[in-house]
Amino acid sequence: MTAPIIVTALMGASDFAWADGLRRAHFPPERNVLPAHVTLFHHLPPSVLAELAARLKRLCAGGPPDARLTEVVLLGRGVAYRIDSPALLAMRDELADAFSRLLTPQDQARPRLHITVQNKVTPEEAKVLAAMLRRDFRPRPLAIAGLAAWYYRGGPWELATKMMFRG
Repeated sequence: MTAPIIVTALMGASDFAWADGLRRAHFPPERNVLPAHVTLFHHLPPSVLAELAARLKRLCAGGPPDARLTEVVLLGRGVAYRIDSPALLAMRDELADAFSRLLTPQDQARPRLHITVQNKVTPEEAKVLAAMLRRDFRPRPLAIAGLAAWYYRGGPWELATKMMFRG
């Protein structure tokens, strides 16, 4: 069976451990089937995988893009950390141009990069966590280590390809 492709940026090991720990602590456990992640595309057709893998490899041939966590964001029914990374968005734009005719309406829009640590809770629960996380938050660098494509089959994602930045 074919499955749509999701494209993510991979965090460095220590940033991933931190973000995933927050996600495990605050995401409803029965709904937390994914580790912490930074989504670049939500739904590409599986027919593009070979070309996508080649493009990810080329994008990762250089050094990683600079990225910063800039704020704690209330999502309504969840909480996330906003990411500012013009270089990562430029890479995403390049991929969007390459696959423009195949993008869903959601993926046609430029994303607001973020790491979700809580979702699918009541607005009250989200407000409490956002206030708690904002108390100690200071903007800081976020390590982006690579780019990956995943098959979405309804549950946990299945890795299709992964490329790490070399520089």
